[in-house]
Amino acid sequence: MFKKILVALDRSEIGQQVFEEALSLAKLTQASLMLVHVLSPEEEGSPYVPMMSNFDYYPGLTSQSFELYQKQWDIFKNLGIQMLQSFSAQANTAGVNTEFTQNVGNPGRIICDLAHSSGADLIVMGRRGHSGLMELFLGSVSNYVLHHASCSVHVVHLSVAVKKDEVVKETTSTLSVN
Repeated sequence: MFKKILVALDRSEIGQQVFEEALSLAKLTQASLMLVHVLSPEEEGSPYVPMMSNFDYYPGLTSQSFELYQKQWDIFKNLGIQMLQSFSAQANTAGVNTEFTQNVGNPGRIICDLAHSSGADLIVMGRRGHSGLMELFLGSVSNYVLHHASCSVHVVHLSVAVKKDEVVKETTSTLSVN
């Protein structure tokens, strides 16, 4: 049986599903949850890093770009904390002991390190579904965790109903472009 389940969350559409599966497992096994959000430039919705030029034609532009980026990053960080607080409150209401943390860095490494250092028995995480070149260039967090975790890993895939809705939206938007 599981005693501590580390739940790797991001703000993508699969996040809710990952949380719900982890919560069900925690209730079933009387485990506690550790909710983790890793702030990373690869995450959907992450602000773009401003490009700095060696040629400083417009001195005020780089500082303005950086200030704007910093504001966007702070908003991104706060949204992550709000997500963790919301999920934590839901779990506590369901009678499951929960803690959460938000870290900055490489998601795969941080998830594995936290699982090891906190004594997690299981990692529950989602899979974005990148394939081909996208996965080659961006890598796959779930693939990294599967190969480097010191405990069992449960990977949640998007439900078929969600994928069907996506296809309908894409088809509709493609048709309406004409």
